[in-house]
Amino acid sequence: MKTNHTKLTSPAVLLPKCPTGIQGLDEITGGGLPRGRPTLVCGGAGCGKTLLAAEFLVRGVTQFGEPGVFMAFEETEAELKANVASLGFDLAGLVQRKKIAIDYVHIERSEVQESGEYDLEGLFVRLNHAIDSIGAKRVVLDTLEALFASLPNEAILRAELRRLFRWLKDKGVTAVITAERGREQLTRHGLEEYVSDCVILLDHRVYDQIATRHLRVVKYRGALHGTNEFPFLIGDTGISVLPITSLGLNHKISSERIGTGIPRLDAMLGGRGFFRGSSILLTGTPGTGKTIVAANFAQAAARRGERVLFFSFEESPNQIIRNMHSIGLRLEPWVKRDLLRFHSARPSLYGLEMHLATMFKEIAQFQPQVVIVDPITSLMDAGTDSESKGMVTRLIDYLKGGQVTSLFTSLTQGGHALQQSEMAMSSLMDSWLLLQDFEGNGERNRVLYVLKARGMAHSNQIREFLISDRGIDLVDAYIGPSGVLTGSARAAQTAREKAEALAGQQEAARRQRELKRKRAALELQISGLRSEHEASADELRQIDEQVGTKTRLLTTERTELGRLRQADVLVAAGARGRHKSKNGNQ
Repeated sequence: MKTNHTKLTSPAVLLPKCPTGIQGLDEITGGGLPRGRPTLVCGGAGCGKTLLAAEFLVRGVTQFGEPGVFMAFEETEAELKANVASLGFDLAGLVQRKKIAIDYVHIERSEVQESGEYDLEGLFVRLNHAIDSIGAKRVVLDTLEALFASLPNEAILRAELRRLFRWLKDKGVTAVITAERGREQLTRHGLEEYVSDCVILLDHRVYDQIATRHLRVVKYRGALHGTNEFPFLIGDTGISVLPITSLGLNHKISSERIGTGIPRLDAMLGGRGFFRGSSILLTGTPGTGKTIVAANFAQAAARRGERVLFFSFEESPNQIIRNMHSIGLRLEPWVKRDLLRFHSARPSLYGLEMHLATMFKEIAQFQPQVVIVDPITSLMDAGTDSESKGMVTRLIDYLKGGQVTSLFTSLTQGGHALQQSEMAMSSLMDSWLLLQDFEGNGERNRVLYVLKARGMAHSNQIREFLISDRGIDLVDAYIGPSGVLTGSARAAQTAREKAEALAGQQEAARRQRELKRKRAALELQISGLRSEHEASADELRQIDEQVGTKTRLLTTERTELGRLRQADVLVAAGARGRHKSKNGNQ
C-alpha cells in the first residue's frame, strides 16, 4: 500500500533587506533593515538617533544609489546640514544634486489646540511629493514626539500612528522613524514598537564617569538577528557598531615565524620566534621590563622592513624613545622612515569603544604588520570586566583577520598570583610570556619564562632577565638545593663553583705531577735492575764460555793420551766387548 506523504516544509524565503551601510549594523541585522517596511529607532537624548537616521540616508545614496527623504520636525534644514557635517557627510551637496530631499515641518502646539482637530493628510501630501520628486527609496521621520506631542486623545493618536506606518508600507519605501524613549516602555506612547516591523534601541550610559553608547535590536519581524546589546560609537566618519558575538573563528593562519629581537628568547621558542599573525601576552609587575621587550620586538620588525604601530597608554612617544637610549636601542631612524609609528593617549580620555574605534582607524590607515599595545590593562580599567574582555576579543579578532602579529603588555599588581590574575585575557592569546621579580639577599632580580606557546615547542626553564646599556640578555638561572638563585647570589654561587673547579684542577695537576715523579723513579729503578740483570747475564755467559773451553781442552788432552796409550785402549775395548756378549747370552 502506498502512502502519500504531504511535505510540511518549504524552502526558506529570505526577507528582502535594505543595507544601511553602517559599519557593524548590517552584520547584526543579517543584511540590513527590512526593505519596504518601517523601522523604529528609539532612545534617550544624545544617544545618536538623528545621526543614525541621517547616515542611513547618506549611505543609501553614496553606496547603494538609493535617494532618500529626510522629514524633520525639530531641526531646520540648515541645522541638520551643519550637524551631520561633523561626520564628513556633504548633505548640502546631495540635496543640490537632488539625491536627498529635506523637508522641515514646523508644528505649533497652540494651533493644534485651537482647531481641536489633528489629521496627517497634509503630512502625507508633503511626504508623497518629496518622495516622487527625487524617486526616493528611503525615508526618515525625525521625531514622532514632535509630530504627536499636541495630541491629547490617545485613541486618535493610536489610529494616526497605525495610519502613518501603513501609509509608509503601501508606499513601498524603507523608513526609519525616530522616537524618544519612555520611562516604563520603549517609547513615550508605547504603541510605536508594536506597529513597527523592526525596533532598534539606542542607549547612552555613564559608568565610572565614562560615557558609552549601546545598541540592541529589540525586534525584527521575519528575520533572525543579533539579540545582544552591542556597543557603538560616533566617530568622524560616522557610526560604527562593534559586534562581538557575530565574529567567527575563521582566521587565516601562517606557518612563518618571526624573531623577537632577543636571540635567547628566540632560542626558548625553538630558535625561530613566534608565528606571524599570532597574539602574544607579556605580563609582569611594574619595572620588570615589559616596554623594553616590546621595543626590541618593534625594532626587530622594523629591521625586517615591516611597519609597526605602537599604542602607548602610559608614556609619550618621546619618552619611550629617550628611555630606550639607556639600553642602546635607537628607535628614531625607524620613526623617520615611517616603519614605526606611535599613538599615545590617556585611558581616561575616551571610553573603551572610542579607544577601540581609534585603534581600528589607525590600523586601517597605517596597515601595519605588527601592533603593540602597552599596556592593555590600563585600557581595560576604563570599563567593566565583560566590556574589557569584549574589547580585547574584538581587537584580537580584527588583527588576526589581517594577519597582524600583536603584542600586548599587561601590568600585574604585586601580591597577586600572576598566572591567575590574567586568566580571562590569556585564554585569548596564542603565547604568554611572564616577567617576574625575585627578591632575596637585599636585591630584586628579574626572571622570564614562557608560560604557553600554542603550536610550537618551547623551553620550560626560567631565565634571568638582565638589562644593561648593551641591551637585553637572558642567562641561565642557578637552580640548586636551595632553589633558584639570581643576581649577586647567582654570581657568588658561580664564583664558588669556579673556585671549586679551579681547586679541583690544581689538585688533579698536583697528582699528575706526583704520578709522573713516581713513574720516573720506578722507571729508574727498573732501569737499574735491568742493567744489573744484564751484567749478571754477561758474567754467566763468560763463565759458561770458560767451562766450555776447559771441557774441550780436557777432552783433547784425554784423546791425545789415549792415542799414546793405544794398546791399553784396544785391550780395554776388547774387554768391554766380551763383557757385553756375556751379558747377552745370559
